[in-house]
Amino acid sequence: MGSSAKKRKDKKKDFQKPKLKVGKARPKPTNFTDTSFRSKAIVLNQQFVSTAAPSATSQFTHHVSLLSSRTDSQRRDSLSYLTTAVSTRPTTAPLQQPVSVLLPKLLPLTLDGSHGVRTELLRLLRALPSNDVADHIEKVLPYIRAGITHLAADIRSSALDMLQWAIECSGNALVSCSGGWVKTIKTILVMQGWPTEMSTSAWSSGRVSLGVLGMDGKTTIKSLRAIESLLRAGLEDSLSEEDTQSSTWGWPLTHTAQHIISNRSNPYGHLNLFGTPPDEDSQGYEDREDRQRVFQRKFRKAIEVGVEAARQEGGEIGRAAAAVQKVIRDGIKDLEACD
Repeated sequence: MGSSAKKRKDKKKDFQKPKLKVGKARPKPTNFTDTSFRSKAIVLNQQFVSTAAPSATSQFTHHVSLLSSRTDSQRRDSLSYLTTAVSTRPTTAPLQQPVSVLLPKLLPLTLDGSHGVRTELLRLLRALPSNDVADHIEKVLPYIRAGITHLAADIRSSALDMLQWAIECSGNALVSCSGGWVKTIKTILVMQGWPTEMSTSAWSSGRVSLGVLGMDGKTTIKSLRAIESLLRAGLEDSLSEEDTQSSTWGWPLTHTAQHIISNRSNPYGHLNLFGTPPDEDSQGYEDREDRQRVFQRKFRKAIEVGVEAARQEGGEIGRAAAAVQKVIRDGIKDLEACD
């Protein structure tokens, strides 16, 4: 009986209303958490403030260091500052930092996930001196090729814009450097979904693809224009600055360009005198005839079949494909005449 009376008493206790007394605080609940603690703060009574503003060179260096920031807005703003600083400098003044120092900081942003960062990067690259970039174009190409084959469609589109900039900046240096001709063509063919070899079995599966999955019409047009620019730079006969200068000299100064000191920083780099022997894809083809023969043997049929399928689409895609066909005809006709 005592046990049951105790249970009734405990149950009645749950429904009893506590009597509040005047002047006493309300009882705290059982799950109460004490939040009356105070955080300590460090207070600086005096701070060192410099009256001299930082120099333009130190600000430029500071914004270069911010290119590796974790926030997209910080990287974008730093690129915008660098673009303004480079484009507004006097024409006779050198860059605040040489291109060889800037490019290792800038090129990883080719694969940045922010569209605004990649747009500002392209603006900065266009502001750099073309002659200085041409000496380092071999370092630029791996990042462009990685962007062209990226899984994200917007990064692939931005990489095509960078390829167009590189061709406009130094097309001859691009197609002549190691891997600049064969590897770049193969990368664009992979992006288009076209076979990279001339085997007829690769084209036996019905309709020809006009791009990888997730590739819209604008990117297809942009890739066809990139193929056109690349083939024009590699197949068409263009006189260099040295050849143009020597052509103005009269007899007996003939073929002078082959005997004077070249203006390029590494004129014998294509010989690879001190490096490991490269394969055919990584080899540099400085001679236009070598590029023609490699293109004729490895890529011509694959590109012609894919471009013909694109031309039949009509519209802007068809016009871009027709331009590629014209470049191929004009760039190979003298090789066919010799054969």
